[in-house]
Amino acid sequence: MILEMKVPSPGESITEVEIAEWLVADGDYVEKDQAIAEVDSDKATLELPAEASGTITLKAEEGDAVEVGAVVCLIDTSAEKPSSDAAKDAPSTYNGGDEGGNSNAEKDVAKDQKATPNKENHEKAPNPAQKTYASGVASPAAKKVLAEKGMDASSISGSGKDGRITKDDAVNAVPSMGTPTGGNRSSSHSKMSMLRRKVAERLVEAKNTTAMLTTFNEVDMSPIFALRKEYKEDFKAKHGVSLGFMSFFSLAVVRALQMYPAVNSMIDGKQMLTYDFVDISIAVSGPKGLMVPVIRNAENLTFRGVESEVKRLALRARDGDITVDEMTGGTFTITNGGVFGSMLSTPIINPPQSGILGMHNIVERPVAIDGHVEIRPIMYVALSYDHRIIDGKESVGFLVAVKEALENPIELLMDNDVKRALEM
Repeated sequence: MILEMKVPSPGESITEVEIAEWLVADGDYVEKDQAIAEVDSDKATLELPAEASGTITLKAEEGDAVEVGAVVCLIDTSAEKPSSDAAKDAPSTYNGGDEGGNSNAEKDVAKDQKATPNKENHEKAPNPAQKTYASGVASPAAKKVLAEKGMDASSISGSGKDGRITKDDAVNAVPSMGTPTGGNRSSSHSKMSMLRRKVAERLVEAKNTTAMLTTFNEVDMSPIFALRKEYKEDFKAKHGVSLGFMSFFSLAVVRALQMYPAVNSMIDGKQMLTYDFVDISIAVSGPKGLMVPVIRNAENLTFRGVESEVKRLALRARDGDITVDEMTGGTFTITNGGVFGSMLSTPIINPPQSGILGMHNIVERPVAIDGHVEIRPIMYVALSYDHRIIDGKESVGFLVAVKEALENPIELLMDNDVKRALEM
């Protein structure tokens, strides 16, 4: 029986996928549920499992874009699984010959090749062009073109009579972009994955369809540094996850979104849709590029809950196990360019959301504290927002609220009970 394997739907609104890589070869025997291919959609990379055991015939090439429901391979379920000794029973292709392994036929071919000289090797090479008084001399028209390009006649070869430089030679000459070094100047092309192309489309869409502005502030991270130094070991021993910065930022964002609900909104046609819950998208770097998994109902999570969920989603993104459902439906995004050393940036909104918070690296800087200069660990933060529904007052107020919570986490995020907040 021949089973037609069709592309399953990876998720709502996805109409086609791209064959990123075949994990089996044409004619291989595959087992049921064995991963036979990786397919890229515009949201994630997924594995395609075999629906039955049998011999596979591929019907699509790597890099092909195929519609959901299209047949990508055939599986002959009546084929028997080859035994492990099949290779030993295969007939030898050795036809006799000398001890070096060359067959008589191979010897005859080699003999014929030796007896028949290569015509190209015996053809007389053309005489090189002789240099004359005219070699490298530019015509008046060529001189004018070279002067406009800022080039010297000695830098190009002439194709005219006796090596004279013609006007066409000057027109086609390319000015040097620097002193030749003899280094490698090659280039290569590689096809963008469907996921990367979709990310590119969404970034352009966000720039073209939103009235995006960015506001900035700075955060003194000293209070969070002190809390992590005192409690991080106990926190990890109790919960099995580290006490990182993401839990502080996520809970600070939850508080700020509840204070400024317009930032937790998006445009739906001619209406403004505001959410009562907070689903935070976190941008993480995966093997296939940028992934944005979602922490659901972050308003109900504790420090342990946020850190556990961040770790779980980051591992799934790294291992390529993240699903489409886990990356859709966020209401606000947090991205941390600081892990790559970024000092400051203007993050791009993740449509259809209306706001994104950018975290950056933490650097010791001199700041004025009560009239005195002190060295404090400072992080610059940036909020990009859609000015169509978020006014300047709300955007600045939101970022100030985040700053206040991060600089006073014990009172504003822990209700003045650190141990209880970190034990939950």
